Amino acid sequence: MTAAVDRLVHALRAEGGTLSEHTRPPAPGTTASGPAQKAAAGPRVRGREGEYELLLEMILEGSLLHYGTPRVLRTDDPDLALLLGDQLYALGLARLAALGDLEAVAVLAEVISQLARAHAEGDPERAPAIWEAGAVAIGWGRRSGGQGGPDPSPDDPS
Repeated sequence: MTAAVDRLVHALRAEGGTLSEHTRPPAPGTTASGPAQKAAAGPRVRGREGEYELLLEMILEGSLLHYGTPRVLRTDDPDLALLLGDQLYALGLARLAALGDLEAVAVLAEVISQLARAHAEGDPERAPAIWEAGAVAIGWGRRSGGQGGPDPSPDDPS
């Protein structure tokens, strides 16, 4: 288990309540080398890499509860999985807001929205690109011109 996933397990158990009750060690070989690590490597988060990595792992786990296979939270109840996913979104965004990074809050709100849209449209294959764009925007800043976050989907009129 990587340090990031280990910290995620520890943080979720420390939350107590339902999150803690459903937190399990990840399967052997589970690694964290995705959007959280990419964003944490960027110059915008220098000096706070661990904080960003953990909060992004929370939001990613929330997304996996909604749309995929979560790594550390387990429940057979699909309604509870949605609620736990929402709770993880809220925890991650609250930690980010506490850091004062409102730009990254806006980016992640857009990531969450675009993930929901991709899945509602039956196109979950867009998820990796959405996460990638979000991670770059958080770690390195918004695109030039002040427009931010992930690139809109091809049919997005905005």
